[in-house]
Amino acid sequence: MATISYFTFNPTALSNFSFQPILDGQTYTVLVNWNVYGQRYYINISDLYGTLVVCLPLIGSPDNQNISMTGGYFTSKLIYRNSSGNFEVIS
Repeated sequence: MATISYFTFNPTALSNFSFQPILDGQTYTVLVNWNVYGQRYYINISDLYGTLVVCLPLIGSPDNQNISMTGGYFTSKLIYRNSSGNFEVIS
């Protein structure tokens, strides 16, 4: 049975948003920052040693579909839900 963890996305103009989900059984740091040139948010997933695993644009999922931003990198799914403003980790 899948477990779902929720992280509420609360961006501020003063600092980047970050949280530490468990992906494939290990804790990672997700840093969400605003890219001025691209005019959108990007997520950076790093291990606890600070080694960058992946950097990609924030992709929102509608309520009826799960678009995983970690596909190809992790079996755990990292989803951003547009309607609730939450990140969801499904493992």
